[in-house]
Amino acid sequence: MTRLLGRLGGWCARHGWIVLVTWVIAAAALMGTSLAYPSPTTSDASIPGTDAQIAHDLMKEGFGSGYGTGGTVQLLLYSPDGSLMEDERKEAVEKSMDVLRTMPHVEKVDSPFRAGGISSNLQIGLITIRMDGNDGQKIAETTQELSKAADPAREAGLEVVPADSSTPADKEIKTGPSEIIGIICALLVLIFAFGTLVAAIVPIFAALISVGTGLGVIGLLGWVVDMPKQAGIMATMIGLGVGIDYALFLLSRHRRLLADGVPVAESVRRTVASSGGAVVFAGGTVIIALSALLLAGFPLLATLGWVTGISVVAAVLTSVTLVPALLGLLGHRVNALKVPLLRSSGTGGTGWAGLGAWVARRPWRVLIGSVVVLGALAAPALALQLGPLDEAYGTQGSEPRRAYELMATGFGPGFNGPLVVVAELPSKVEDADDAIVDDLVREVKAVDGVKHVADPKLNESGRSVLIQAIPEYAPSDERSAEVVRDVRAISLAGVEVHVGGKVAGLTDAGDRMNERTPLVIGVVVLLSALLLLLAFRAPIVAIKAAVMNLVSLGAAFGALALVFSIGLGSGLVGMDPPVNSSFMETVFFSVPIESYVPLMLFAVLFGLSMDYEVFLLTAVRQSYMRHGDNARAVAEGLGSTGRVITSAALIMVAVFVAFIAYPDAMVKTFGVGLAVAIAVDATIIRGFLVPATMVLLGRLNWWCPRWLDRILPNLSVEGHEDDETPVVRREEPVKAGV
Repeated sequence: MTRLLGRLGGWCARHGWIVLVTWVIAAAALMGTSLAYPSPTTSDASIPGTDAQIAHDLMKEGFGSGYGTGGTVQLLLYSPDGSLMEDERKEAVEKSMDVLRTMPHVEKVDSPFRAGGISSNLQIGLITIRMDGNDGQKIAETTQELSKAADPAREAGLEVVPADSSTPADKEIKTGPSEIIGIICALLVLIFAFGTLVAAIVPIFAALISVGTGLGVIGLLGWVVDMPKQAGIMATMIGLGVGIDYALFLLSRHRRLLADGVPVAESVRRTVASSGGAVVFAGGTVIIALSALLLAGFPLLATLGWVTGISVVAAVLTSVTLVPALLGLLGHRVNALKVPLLRSSGTGGTGWAGLGAWVARRPWRVLIGSVVVLGALAAPALALQLGPLDEAYGTQGSEPRRAYELMATGFGPGFNGPLVVVAELPSKVEDADDAIVDDLVREVKAVDGVKHVADPKLNESGRSVLIQAIPEYAPSDERSAEVVRDVRAISLAGVEVHVGGKVAGLTDAGDRMNERTPLVIGVVVLLSALLLLLAFRAPIVAIKAAVMNLVSLGAAFGALALVFSIGLGSGLVGMDPPVNSSFMETVFFSVPIESYVPLMLFAVLFGLSMDYEVFLLTAVRQSYMRHGDNARAVAEGLGSTGRVITSAALIMVAVFVAFIAYPDAMVKTFGVGLAVAIAVDATIIRGFLVPATMVLLGRLNWWCPRWLDRILPNLSVEGHEDDETPVVRREEPVKAGV
């Protein structure tokens, strides 16, 4: 690999203009084509094989409008000055309903002036609009159009708010501001790290080209496969981060060689030969971690995994081709446009080398101190509370939260998450008054936690019955999930009971995630350790790296629990407590974390953390192969990579922190978890814990059994900048602590 990448880097440096123009044209063509011909996206969050999915499929079979693909839209009416039954207000509401009936795909409009359609104080009403033939993937857009049609009611002084009928997959997060903030922060960090404007721009330019290429490919693939709405967002987030990281690592090594007097062309060749291997393997670990989401049993999550992997592949390709081309074209001008008051240097910084030497002199104390700190950071994770996230946790004053509050106030919290009970009957039933249907309705009503049961509805074949049940609890209340399970446990001879709806779907998603999480974690850890074994031919290093990454994840989950589950700091990240909350409820405002968030965080963070591990191990390995002094190699490795790892981490943290400002609670949880994990990984883990353990292990770090050494392919990921023959033989027997 060293020779292959060296030849590739040298060729790209000699033919810089060809490589540069090719990449720019490819990125522009792919991105331009995908923008000119935008592919359809899907909001399908189905989980095959779950009970909620079975219920959803049955709903499509002859139950009429409002079920299946057509969808149902609800509009909340609120009269702040009196009863909705007052003549002028009632007339305005009826006029709005007349307009709604003329809208496309509207099959039926249920009046709020019916039993169950108006609150006991007559100030809150509910218009239910049943659709037929409407695209179920566009229910969110349809809701806004129907809400606008109710303007006559607004003109009469009524508040009209559409209830949020979308699923998490419907929510399209527009991240333009976050991307801009991230790029600006990255540029500032790079300027501070390198001290020159030209050097700072190179990683930014390479990352933008890689992101543009990746997004173009993803956009075109949307015509072939179902593409989630969030695919482009995830690809941009991760692609931008790793693209800057990889280019930053290569550029740092190149400038160090230039400072040592190595000619430009030779410096580029050595940089790609040595550091390019680290980039390839670091990218491989990220792709493995993301691809493991295929095992989660959640199609939406699986697609997000491999689609995001495309952006990582693009980042690796641009790093080993476009970056050396730019370095070859710039030559020594890579250090041009020095920023006043900032020192321009190609070295890693003596401060980090000093830290490495300090750690090497007292490894036990550093190890114990690091474990204590990390244990304290991870301890709150024991209080992590997973559960569905409803609109009660949305931004104060937003339409979804306002509709949620009106619904809960007027009809009860359970109306925000009705259960759709669909039962398959043993034989055909002529009408809904049949004895077996009555028995089913009675059983549903008897379930503890069910507040109201609507009239049953038969499908056209008479073989299935649909009953809407309203629980007593809010969708985010863990007791709602218990109600779902209790209804499913109803036992009637020949009757198969299934429960669908948002609460049931989220309950099944949580159960599926809990079931598959150990498998996904095991596969990611095993394959990542195997990849490191291939890279460094050192079993102990491979196992230790996997364990260290799990430790940083513990700190991330601890931060999530502290901020969201315990609620200390939820207000600081923009979570709004309920209206009229007490002081303590405001300070400790706990928020549930969606069940799939930990698994997604694990996949992303494990891959990103392994990046830094590969970079550090590569530098330590190179030093060790030159002189054979383990403690000295650890200090030199930390000294040469400390600045670049810290700079890369600062960039990542800045981007993820920017996402905390978004109103969506799920985005906030990702922002907090990612930012904390990367910060901890780049400081405590890589700066103290990893060096301390490597010093204590001594030459055992690089020990490999003879039988394993013979069968492993020699990929030589660590490379050698000067192509010198290693002075340490891997086959030599070693003793612990030597």
